[in-house]
Amino acid sequence: MSRLYQRKEFNILMIIIVISMLIALKNSSFLSVDNLLDLLKNNTVVGILGVGMLLAIITGGIDISVGAITSLATVIVGKALVNYQLNMFFILIVSSIFGIFLGLINGFFISRLKIPPIIVTLGTYNLYGGLNMYFTKGTWITNLPEYFNSFAKIRIIGIPIQIFFLIGVILLTYFILKYTLIGRGIYCIGGNEEAASRVGYNTNNILLFVYAYIGLMSGIAAVVHTTIVRQVAPNAFLTGYELTVIAAVVLGGANILGGEGTPIGTLFGAILLGVINNGLILVRVSTFWQQIIIGIIILFSVSFDVLRNKRIEAKMFKIDVQ
Repeated sequence: MSRLYQRKEFNILMIIIVISMLIALKNSSFLSVDNLLDLLKNNTVVGILGVGMLLAIITGGIDISVGAITSLATVIVGKALVNYQLNMFFILIVSSIFGIFLGLINGFFISRLKIPPIIVTLGTYNLYGGLNMYFTKGTWITNLPEYFNSFAKIRIIGIPIQIFFLIGVILLTYFILKYTLIGRGIYCIGGNEEAASRVGYNTNNILLFVYAYIGLMSGIAAVVHTTIVRQVAPNAFLTGYELTVIAAVVLGGANILGGEGTPIGTLFGAILLGVINNGLILVRVSTFWQQIIIGIIILFSVSFDVLRNKRIEAKMFKIDVQ
């Protein structure tokens, strides 16, 4: 077993702590309990979508359409709340099933027709986003029922209900990746899809599951997002949100080339993004610099992974030669 300090998650946690301490020196309110809970609450959607994206990235794929799926799902949530007064359980089920359906469309083209994930999801990003704006005309849904707003304000032992959704999906994803055959297959595909097929994994079905799972996470994220903002903006996730999600996964230690990554790391990646954004606002740094700093961190993280993989490959080649 690798030592704790050698794990990517530990290194990311240390970065979060160091950055938080530096920000706290400039603004002591940053480390207040209320601010930290708000920070985590406001980044639950990134975290939930991130654990879905994690599975795609582990397989060596990607999903550009998560923002568009989530936007469509938020409209479904808003319509169901306003027109049918469904309770929270059925709202969550309807949104999840809708997300899974859209994810399965991505999965079908990727797993069955063997079209590269970035091409498929870029196409469906535009398709889903266009359908969203066509049917809604960009109209916001604001008259949500009071029982929904009351649910959105629930705190359990002082912790906002939205954070428990994030904890739930983190635990579910951890269980799938750690203890199931599908989870082992996901990592195997990321290492070498052809080899995974040869050892008996049904790679087509696993890839179909991966993109359906991303759809599920998008459906859950749609409900959580609606509880946070308490209104529905059809275009809320249509402008670059998928890049934020990918950034969280990469910052969380996932290898963009596939085969590596953990839900805990993704959670830390989402928190790191939140700390940077929230902290820079508190110390009154321009929003332009926020994007620049995040971009530099992502480039450094990806470059580090690429260089590390090259060193590993060089060592393996040297051993084979000897």
